[in-house]
Amino acid sequence: MHEQNPREVHREERTVGGPQDRPGLEREREVYREERVALAPYNYRAVQITWFVFGLINALIGIRFLLKMLGASPQAAFVSFMYGVTGPLVAPFRGIFPDNGQGFYIFEPASLVAIVVYLLLGWGIVALIRIATAPKGPGRAL
Repeated sequence: MHEQNPREVHREERTVGGPQDRPGLEREREVYREERVALAPYNYRAVQITWFVFGLINALIGIRFLLKMLGASPQAAFVSFMYGVTGPLVAPFRGIFPDNGQGFYIFEPASLVAIVVYLLLGWGIVALIRIATAPKGPGRAL
């Protein structure tokens, strides 16, 4: 679960050197550096899972597009499996543009439309997760 307030991680680094540390160094020198890192104020795991799911869907549809374009035989087990898995994902976008090709070599624009739509859908869901799980109240700058 996430916390309601953004968390910060402070990391300090301090180096003090003097004549006892290094011969020839006449005066004491101090170096101080502070680094602030703001942790994600939203549900990071839900965002990652969402991108993974939509990335997998787009990768499968992309493989389908390449198999159709290169004329892969639908009688091959892998090709048949890919068409079976991705068929329902591409079905809502069939008929928007006509399929072109000769024989097994088919240019299927429905797959390209599906990739774009699923990418936009994933982006929208991620934006919604970030909005819904962000801490309430005014934000603060780091």
